Amino acid sequence: MNEYARRGTGYELKGEYDLVTAADRASEALVVQQLRGAFPAHDIVAEEGSGHQTGAECVWYVDPLDGTTNFAHGFPVYNVTLALTQAGQLIAGVVYDPTRDEMFSAEKGAGAWLNGQRLRVSDASSIADSLVATGFPSRRRHQNVNVHFYYQLAMLSHGVRRAGSAALDLAYVAAGRLDAFWEFGLKPWDQAAGILLVEEAGGRTSDMRGALTELTSPHLLADNGALHAGILQLFAGIFRNEVEFPMVQISAPE
Repeated sequence: MNEYARRGTGYELKGEYDLVTAADRASEALVVQQLRGAFPAHDIVAEEGSGHQTGAECVWYVDPLDGTTNFAHGFPVYNVTLALTQAGQLIAGVVYDPTRDEMFSAEKGAGAWLNGQRLRVSDASSIADSLVATGFPSRRRHQNVNVHFYYQLAMLSHGVRRAGSAALDLAYVAAGRLDAFWEFGLKPWDQAAGILLVEEAGGRTSDMRGALTELTSPHLLADNGALHAGILQLFAGIFRNEVEFPMVQISAPE
């Protein structure tokens, strides 16, 4: 990925807005090759489609370049992320940021780590004292309601960041750099490693209505645990269209 970033690479469109680059494909080919060599009996689910599924107990989820749009524009927020499930349970995950040489890793029951240093979520106890993050889909943006959630959190918190990499956002929650993250429509490979990182760092995850976290859930909330009940209560009101801060109406200047 660093080599492609140095020399530059063009991109193609998988959909109206969904980008893919040669770096995505090269990274996935390398990761899948290594996984197949090390774990031939395991299944692999990879974003660009080069994995294989046979119904094995152990399944790897691979995003070879999370943050492709950032990468294609030279915006240095992207990563490669992998996670392993056994019988449907997350047991290991990594998020590697090549621009900062930061390796976030987690193992079920063994904690979360950044370059060998133990991670712990933040101690923020209120939304008013928090810095949070979210993301927006590349496809069907006009149908996505997240702007309403974004606005309410932006009004209530220290701010909402939208950097364009769900895996790094989740890793940053685990590291205490962010206090919470939420998003609609994530794919399993986007979030699997990050979910385990947050939970192993002492945080909490669920869907945005408080249901059990599933890799196929329509939305995700991850935070330091102390904020979870308050954010869920806020989200419940937004889902009911009951908001504290009505969105500003645009009017023509006089």
